[in-house]
Amino acid sequence: MKLFLIALVMLPGFALSQSARPVDSKITTVTVFLNRAQITRQAQTTLPAGKSLVVLSGLSPDLDPQSISVAGKGRFLILGIGHHLNFLAERAPSKLLKTLQDSARWYERAIAQSNTQKEILSKEEQLIVSNQKINGNQNLTVAELKAMADFFRSRLGEIANSRLKEDERIVRNTERLARVQNQINEQTALQQRNTSDIEISVSADAAADANFEISYLVNQAGWIPSYDLRAINTSSPVQLQYKANVFQSSGEDWNAVKLILSTANPSQGGLKPELSPWYLDFYQPVVVRGYAMEMKSAAAPMAQREADKTAEDESSLSQFVTAVQTTLNTQFEIALAYSVPSGSKPTQVDIARHEVKASYVYMAAPKLDPNAFLMAKAVGWEELNLLPGEANIYFEGTFVGKTMVDPSAVKDTLAISLGRDKRVVIQREKVKDFSTRRTLGTSQRESYAWEISVRNTSPNAIHLIIEDQLPISQNSQIEVTALDLGGAGYDNIQGKLTWDLKLAPAETKKVSYRYEVKYPKGRQVGGL
Repeated sequence: MKLFLIALVMLPGFALSQSARPVDSKITTVTVFLNRAQITRQAQTTLPAGKSLVVLSGLSPDLDPQSISVAGKGRFLILGIGHHLNFLAERAPSKLLKTLQDSARWYERAIAQSNTQKEILSKEEQLIVSNQKINGNQNLTVAELKAMADFFRSRLGEIANSRLKEDERIVRNTERLARVQNQINEQTALQQRNTSDIEISVSADAAADANFEISYLVNQAGWIPSYDLRAINTSSPVQLQYKANVFQSSGEDWNAVKLILSTANPSQGGLKPELSPWYLDFYQPVVVRGYAMEMKSAAAPMAQREADKTAEDESSLSQFVTAVQTTLNTQFEIALAYSVPSGSKPTQVDIARHEVKASYVYMAAPKLDPNAFLMAKAVGWEELNLLPGEANIYFEGTFVGKTMVDPSAVKDTLAISLGRDKRVVIQREKVKDFSTRRTLGTSQRESYAWEISVRNTSPNAIHLIIEDQLPISQNSQIEVTALDLGGAGYDNIQGKLTWDLKLAPAETKKVSYRYEVKYPKGRQVGGL
């Protein structure tokens, strides 16, 4: 469909001289940016000859008036558009509010039924108690007396237990009712907000059918990327599920709309910043008593204001998603319709599923932790249009933890920790026979030896990298000498030792290393 006439001018005062024609409109498409959303509405009406005013009511109170755009199709001319807040219009309860109200009524009814049941049980108890007296004229056998006693004891016990269960139901349903009522109060507060009206001034030579497409930006909306990373085993690629948590509290529900998720940020200006002259001069100190203290105390509120401003500014159906890469951003077009009520919990939308090639390696630092950690090193993720976000990690069908995916901080390989594997048993022990302390002249020498043993109890061969370290001297009088690195790679800047091992199933390997620390006699070395 071609949209012919586009309004570019805001005319705030034109509504006074024209009769208003209320027109219903429907949200058809929502383009959700990271921190706001663009709403697109469709409206149809029949225009009379001459000038008239088309009014769209019940819109979001948070819409940006400067972002309103109106396009029309038909034999008419758009003269201008206007916007104002409406504090008088009554809004129909949202679908979410109706659902909450239905839930509240259900709990109220359940509580009333429990109270009624308790009254019935109390009356039955009174009836039994009032008829338990036995007159002397009654000739009852021992068996009959025993039967009566058993009946009283059994039935009164059943009544007490039933009353206790009803009390528990009342407490449970009262707590649930209170939670639902809190949500109702929150939604009611949202419902009581004012709305917006958009007024479109048009002119037609004769009566004509008119189709309008209205778009505007709203705040209180956006989407947060998140991921699921799944590895079936150490020989399979990593399954990456790209998801979006779409949220909005714009004051209008998005019912069965087409969603477009965009990585663009419309709040950022599109103009290149201009450099100002950079001047240098000698600093002229000015002595003011208390100045430094005052500046220091004022810095915290200023920094807090800047932080608050920054926070405010930043405030599986993947087969139905089409990724559109533009020059400046990426858009994901969701083919299936979605509903996102205002003020509800974020709606999860599947964006894409990818298989990422990965190699698997076990990493261990037994000095700090005796466990081996399985790492997946994924490559080729750069082409997936990923954004920073939280990721859930699954290995062999089990949830193992969370991590952060930040493409800006990763180079060519994305390292994913899949958690501890208890099937790789690691022990680090001090070798006492080679750990000595002796004095030679004016020097004290301490030798240390460590042995690390690894046993692979898994049914598969593994690739294991073990990390340990030698101390690093920060004083010229303290000398650290590596006596035996045990075949480890050594980083003399960081002091890190690295062993690269391959272990077959049920295989055990051992590595060891020794070093010596020399320092002046009579001194104590911190860190040993």
